[in-house]
Amino acid sequence: MLDVLVIGGGNAALCAALMAREAGASVLLLEAAPKDWRGGNSSHTRNIRAMHDEPQDVMLEAYSEEEYWQDILKVTSGITDEFLARLVIRASSQCRDWMRHHGVRFQAPLSGTLNLSRTNAFFMGGGKALVNAYYRSAENLGIQIRYEAPVSSVEIKDGKFIAAYVGDERIEAKTCVLAAGGFESNLEWLKEAWGINQYGESPADNFLIRGTRYNKGVLLKQLISLGADSVSDPTQAHMVAVDARAPLYDGGICTRIDAVSFGIVVNKNAQRFSDEGEDFWPKRYAFWGRLVAQQSGQIAYSIIDSKVLGKFMPPVFPGEKADTIDELAIQLGLDPKALQETIQSYNAACRVGTFDHTVLDDCHTEGIEPAKTHWALPIDTGPFYGYTVRPGVTFTYLGLKTDETAAVHFGGLASPNLFVAGEMMAGNVLGKGYAAGIGMTIGTVFGRIAGTQAAKAAQVSKSQTLEAEHAGA
Repeated sequence: MLDVLVIGGGNAALCAALMAREAGASVLLLEAAPKDWRGGNSSHTRNIRAMHDEPQDVMLEAYSEEEYWQDILKVTSGITDEFLARLVIRASSQCRDWMRHHGVRFQAPLSGTLNLSRTNAFFMGGGKALVNAYYRSAENLGIQIRYEAPVSSVEIKDGKFIAAYVGDERIEAKTCVLAAGGFESNLEWLKEAWGINQYGESPADNFLIRGTRYNKGVLLKQLISLGADSVSDPTQAHMVAVDARAPLYDGGICTRIDAVSFGIVVNKNAQRFSDEGEDFWPKRYAFWGRLVAQQSGQIAYSIIDSKVLGKFMPPVFPGEKADTIDELAIQLGLDPKALQETIQSYNAACRVGTFDHTVLDDCHTEGIEPAKTHWALPIDTGPFYGYTVRPGVTFTYLGLKTDETAAVHFGGLASPNLFVAGEMMAGNVLGKGYAAGIGMTIGTVFGRIAGTQAAKAAQVSKSQTLEAEHAGA
């Protein structure tokens, strides 16, 4: 019988498969997507957030455990398991040598990459190159890989994994690692979770999915229905403000609008609704999708002037451009008078000190709600630019509760042979909010743990079988 079955084909699944195989287990990996689309959301990533006590090749200065923890604490508003979060933080300092061993290469961050040169290591070639490197290593190690093999259900008995089904095919294994992602591409589930808002709208009807179309949450839903313990809220997710013209699926990083911090964001009534300069963009960008989702029509408009061009990564699609605010409003479909009033009030509230987009500067507003805490410059220098945005869902946080062994829990008890990694358990660390690169960190750390524990459990199962056979003889 197969030792370890890994369900999923992204970073967490690959890390689990590689670790299990390195531990001597036989491994089969089932990827729902075709080969050309393998890798799930991991193929859209570009870096990993990693603790380091001193400069390391492409990572500058130091990023301590305590600073990392404070970053998680802040972005999640305390909705996190500190024990598991600190486990992830400490283990992040040990991952990159192993990643290099399996072919991952790192590069110095390019200019404009969201103030991440000290905290994050960037993959040379991005997430697609990382995924390809892991698949090459998996093939070289003799890991069996099947594409276009979505698992429709799993067979569980008394909290123990028995088998998985791909269509009518039943696949038994001594142990299993679940790493099949969240439910972000299950539009019906998103609609059910978000319901109807105060405007009588179904917000999820206007969501775009930044990541893979293959993360339907089929096994997540089944495991919860079978009594697996869960964490987080089905409406919590990594959600980004993306260009409203982005495709429904697989838009990835290039659809994100990074101008938010350097101007204002208004809803369809031309009213501001949140602090655009609350913190560095890597700690706030994944809040903005949710903020936009809470607006009527799930649409908003990021507006800047010419003074801040070159301070952020330019979007892949050009925005609207106009010589006057009235012209820009018309192009965006906003009421010119309302937008003029909003910008005039904002400009009057700006207290300009020393503008510096690389630090939390002293340019702020006074006497206006919502305030803008940093990088508050009057919007007064044409031409003016506007970007229409909608919520872009990267991955959902509802997941399976786990512990330091990555075991799935049923009624508070750890399964002896069913483990979980990646998006399917990220909600243990991310109850809400996000810090750039931490999704890859959680997937790498728990993928490695899950693979190691699965291989150990398979060995125990093998030993028990041999003992039983010996006793029977």
